[in-house]
Amino acid sequence: QVQPVESGGGLVQAGGSLRLSCAASGSIFSINAMAWHRQAPGKQRELVASITYIGGTNYADSVKGRFTISGDIAKSTVYLQMNSLKPEDTAVYFCNVKKYGVEYWGQGTQVTVSS
Repeated sequence: QVQPVESGGGLVQAGGSLRLSCAASGSIFSINAMAWHRQAPGKQRELVASITYIGGTNYADSVKGRFTISGDIAKSTVYLQMNSLKPEDTAVYFCNVKKYGVEYWGQGTQVTVSS
């Protein structure tokens, strides 16, 4: 089992910045990738950004140029630097860990962007 734990959410004005952190514990060896997903009220959960154990990254089109994912898979930590936040970025952000085809989810952290 892998237990991801998120931190760093909060309330910010449009145009502001936030940095989310995720630290995973448990059976953290051989993690393949870590990612951030988000779910806004009434919407499906969507991928925001991901990073693989060799450092490859991927971003949703809606956050390219504004968000940056970083971290150390070997240390089971990942960060999401969010700049130029918009009200439509308001959502619960979840940390996701992939290992041997199994996904593990954190409880989520709320990000609210006011206009």
